[in-house]
Amino acid sequence: MADPPLLTPDGRYLVVRGRLWRATNPHLPEEQRQAAVRQLMAARREVGRARRQADPQALARAGAAVDTAKRALGERGPVWWSDGAPDYNRHLAKNTPYAAWHARMTGADD
Repeated sequence: MADPPLLTPDGRYLVVRGRLWRATNPHLPEEQRQAAVRQLMAARREVGRARRQADPQALARAGAAVDTAKRALGERGPVWWSDGAPDYNRHLAKNTPYAAWHARMTGADD
């Protein structure tokens, strides 16, 4: 089993293959988080089904459902933190203020 992705010290991002991905809002009530995760998993299954069936309309609907669930989780859309810090979602860690931390954690020199 693979190691879980790194979580930045402030808990805002997961790091996958050197790229920052916004983490789920930790302030969501557990019941709400679980419901959104269920919606996300169902939408991802629909994406796979639509791809296998080569159905572009179903794929568009499923993609929109994924986006809706990710927004409910705080992983897309407006940031869930309130200190005014910018959003580095999808940026390479080495190109962000997390660069030194990421290099220490991974032993990366770049």
